[in-house]
Amino acid sequence: MKRIFIAESHQEVASFNPLPSDLARFRISQPDELFAEHAKSKWEIAGALSVFNERSDIKSVPGFGCHAVTAGGLTTSQAWEYLSESFLKSVRDAGDINGIYLMLHGAMASIDELETDGYLLRETRKIVGEDVPIVASFDLHGILTEEIMKHCNAVTVYHTYPHTDQYSTGVRSAKILLGILDKKIKPVMVRARIPALVRGDELITKSGIFGNLVAKTITVENSKSGLSGGIFIGNPFTDVPDLSSSVIICTNDDENLAVTSATEVAQDFWDVREKLQAQLTPLAQAVQMACDAKIGTTILVDAADATSSGASGDSNAVLIELVKQNYHGTVLVPIVDAPAVSEAFKIGVGGNFNYQIGGTIDTRFKPFQISGKVRMLSDGNVINEAEKEPWPAGDCAIIQFGKMSIVISSKPVNLHNRSLFFAHGLFPENFDLVIVKSPHCQDHMYKSWATTYINVDAPGSTSANLPSLGHTICRRPVFPLDANVEYVPEITVYRR
Repeated sequence: MKRIFIAESHQEVASFNPLPSDLARFRISQPDELFAEHAKSKWEIAGALSVFNERSDIKSVPGFGCHAVTAGGLTTSQAWEYLSESFLKSVRDAGDINGIYLMLHGAMASIDELETDGYLLRETRKIVGEDVPIVASFDLHGILTEEIMKHCNAVTVYHTYPHTDQYSTGVRSAKILLGILDKKIKPVMVRARIPALVRGDELITKSGIFGNLVAKTITVENSKSGLSGGIFIGNPFTDVPDLSSSVIICTNDDENLAVTSATEVAQDFWDVREKLQAQLTPLAQAVQMACDAKIGTTILVDAADATSSGASGDSNAVLIELVKQNYHGTVLVPIVDAPAVSEAFKIGVGGNFNYQIGGTIDTRFKPFQISGKVRMLSDGNVINEAEKEPWPAGDCAIIQFGKMSIVISSKPVNLHNRSLFFAHGLFPENFDLVIVKSPHCQDHMYKSWATTYINVDAPGSTSANLPSLGHTICRRPVFPLDANVEYVPEITVYRR
């Protein structure tokens, strides 16, 4: 019987969000809870277990799991101490194990440890020794580092954005690990580092240039000697030393194929880097375009305040501009503001709400006074429309401010789908304008039916206007933060 240890550490942070992520930000799974937590999910661990459970000679051993309910600022020292110690304790408590599968993200960082995933892998390797194979899966917004590559036998990464292949990524990971344990494969990994940060519509894998590049890595993965392939585009808001993009190719003892294909795709990526940037419309102009729109629904994408990317969620910049330009249509607005929600609960449904909203977390936004009615109060227990998981938004209030329906949550919650709106009986297609705080959602949620769709250049900690953010830690030069960046291929081969 071969014993495979499974654990999870999954969070994405935005270094420019001033509010750190504390332990309350995470869904915690102790070892005896981990598999039940993932049993009906669509996450990677569920996919991996579906493969391991088919083998009578495999015993899956649960470890510690932590999964941020939404992205946020750097993880606090106290939270990271608890999470890392609990994770590594579960490795030590697992006893003798033959293999390890880890569900990681790659864009987590704490105040005290900027490379959390590399740390967990390095310390896990110290515990289990050099001979136990480790396969880890990552979000393509993860940041691939030397520590990760040194301590993994193989790495897998999502192929889709917006992400729809978490489960199948777990399946791919499990099959590679079993191949190693069965002594049928000898992985060789190649990383091609690219000094470029990207953010824009062309990253949508179904329709964008990036999808064509990923397809090339999938072709290698599916070849006779291929094991895994993909492209890490990193999270440009996670300001850490090795922030960059990377092509990863893993083959079965075919170094030449891995080097050749990784080198080719990396060069292709570099050649189109300028096309992989967001096309943004200045805020005032975007609102003027909304005012000029005559029919249908206008979507103003405020990705600079995307909570799913790690922003604070308390931006009122677009709302204020709509008021300034006297927009006359109906508007649906999400915002994070715990004090405003608390005030609404004191007032009660139907009461007059005269209070400031926004700017309670990120000081680049200033509180804005509004006068309206409290339409609804709720506990904010939202069910995610995509994965059907609970999302805790904390107490919520719906404020009617003129023709604006403002959904105020106490806590940040992911807005890459419509769950927060649906939970309060608000349907985007019934409004003339919707502020969407996510860089991309699945097309059917907004883009396929909206008549006007505008990516707004607004302030915020996850702005796609990357040079405006103020990186101070990442390795330079890097496009587009620096001018005249030259591409010199950095190809590294890893074998264990």
